[in-house]
Amino acid sequence: MNVVTSPSAQDSSVTPDNHRDMANAIRALAMDAVQQANSGHPGMPMGMADVATVLFSRFLKFDPAAPSWADRDRFVLSAGHGSMLLYALLYLTGYEDMTLEELKNFRQLGSRTAGHPEFGHATGIETTTGPLGQGLANAVGMALAERLLNARFGDGVVDHHTYVIAGDGCLMEGISHEAISLAGHLRLGKLIVLFDDNNISIDGSVDLACSDDQLKRFEASGWEATRVDGHDPDAVAAAIAAARASDRPSLIACRTTIGFGAPNKQGTAATHGSPLGEAEVAAARETLGWPHAPFEIPAEILESWRAAGKRSAGAHKGWQARLAGSDQRATFERQMAGELPEGWQDAVAAFKEKVVAEAPNLATRVSSQQVLEVLTAAIPAMIGGSADLTGSNNTKSKAQAVVKPDDFSGGYIHYGVREHGMAAAMNGIALHGGLIPYGGTFLVFTDYCRPAIRLAALMGQRVVYVMTHDSIGLGEDGPTHQPVEHLAALRAIPNLRVFRPADTVETAECWELALLCETAPSVLALTRQGLPTLRRECAENLSSYGGYIMAPADSERQVTLIASGSEVQIAMQAQQLLRDIGISAAVVSMPSWELFEQQPPHYRDEVLGPGTLHIAIEAAASFGWDRWIEAGGTFVGMRGFGASAPAKELYEKFGITAEAVVEAVKSRI
Repeated sequence: MNVVTSPSAQDSSVTPDNHRDMANAIRALAMDAVQQANSGHPGMPMGMADVATVLFSRFLKFDPAAPSWADRDRFVLSAGHGSMLLYALLYLTGYEDMTLEELKNFRQLGSRTAGHPEFGHATGIETTTGPLGQGLANAVGMALAERLLNARFGDGVVDHHTYVIAGDGCLMEGISHEAISLAGHLRLGKLIVLFDDNNISIDGSVDLACSDDQLKRFEASGWEATRVDGHDPDAVAAAIAAARASDRPSLIACRTTIGFGAPNKQGTAATHGSPLGEAEVAAARETLGWPHAPFEIPAEILESWRAAGKRSAGAHKGWQARLAGSDQRATFERQMAGELPEGWQDAVAAFKEKVVAEAPNLATRVSSQQVLEVLTAAIPAMIGGSADLTGSNNTKSKAQAVVKPDDFSGGYIHYGVREHGMAAAMNGIALHGGLIPYGGTFLVFTDYCRPAIRLAALMGQRVVYVMTHDSIGLGEDGPTHQPVEHLAALRAIPNLRVFRPADTVETAECWELALLCETAPSVLALTRQGLPTLRRECAENLSSYGGYIMAPADSERQVTLIASGSEVQIAMQAQQLLRDIGISAAVVSMPSWELFEQQPPHYRDEVLGPGTLHIAIEAAASFGWDRWIEAGGTFVGMRGFGASAPAKELYEKFGITAEAVVEAVKSRI
């Protein structure tokens, strides 16, 4: 552990003459915006203003005139409640869409300045933060993406840092352990975390609930760890310079005073999540020597900040010249734009034709692996992984080498038993750009991933979750591992596509749809048990409709059997049994509720057959199925938790069989 004090004379740590005024501009904008909104968190921006000023004026490589510059440094405000710190910096450094009016509209409907930073609301916001710890884990993914792309395109094209401001709360969250452990293992030396070590939480002093030695904790995970006075700009600069020279990720614990400058409230929880109040704002102006009106930034101070915003313009031009001379320019630009290479869909089509010809009986997790063999060969930007379940999730293809601390040329990441960290890191990889992440675990453990999945949906990121062992069909591992309520819980997340394919053809189609969608994440719920090939034609991606008639009725339709995944074969068997007793039924496969809901009403009616008896079949909870079942119909599926036994016995025990479907029809028709 190092303790850094002010250095005597280092060019990298010379404090600008007007550092104090530049930092106070952040403090003033933060307290003014929160006061005007009568809502927000002024304490963190006021406390970390010195650290942020050093970072943005001396180290951060960015160009507000070109905010999407691929080789910019990434800055993540993991302590997203302090959003006015970021908004103030974006305005001061000259981001065109972050105006003074936006700051005045902080936390108001329709403004770019939401209560917590939201990706897409304004340029310069690299990720959505607020749920503590998520930004830190996103940053691990960004730093990992930088190393992966550097291994592919070289230092001349990809060579940048990822900086994070995190607070005590971020480091208390469990996800922080997963994130820092993974980053330390992979030796992500271009990741630098600036810890707002202010010793204050909402409830009061941090020692009410936490007595961790954070520096030792990070050191135990293979990080460099240093403590500095967060209000000494030279010490902060020296620590950042040292961190940039390290081959390991770095934590810089910046001892700060929350609400710095508010004479009666600084250093207390009173500044954390409430406006200071008019009297305290006035007192802070006097204490800070800031006599200016609310939202007024003197021209000379704004000029200093705008100069900081232009500091990397020359580096940007140099990078553009190097990229122009690179023989990999077209590939790099295509990947950073999120575009897929030509011919990949032809490869998928050829695979589907082969499957139809051979009609294999495969678990859809195995089907997925076969699809991945095709996809990863055709789309090198795909980066796979698993939370220590590679052999069970079937997520690694032959084309993928393993990513290692000393070799990032591979395309497969062993995330370890870190489901939440994996999901959040994949968000960071997607946000960074240039790569398409997918990762696997058991479907039941989406509970561990859920906060990050939700944020991927909120941000509209193309992340693919390969979630296997999707029902009681996994068998003997029992109810702790058998998902029941999980499909319903995932389907409840807006802008998340949940795919549950019925066979290998549908699995290929669902993978194709997941990759084509650049504005939403996708979950592939896949089986452990083998399933027959049900589809006998594959010219069109029928899964793109969300639901379609897998097997039409042989006469006027009386019954519509609606199923997903492994239960489609049960519906097919029930259709035959019903035919034998003179009841005409159609079988509908519904791999994606979300896509089916997007279809026009006439198509949905054509598929569902209004006026027929609707029987839905899924080895999961019934929640949500009523939207597809007309009055008088019913659901055949799970009514509680599963049990430990072979899969076939479990389906019989819980009444999810073709015979049970027939009885449900006979009792209602």
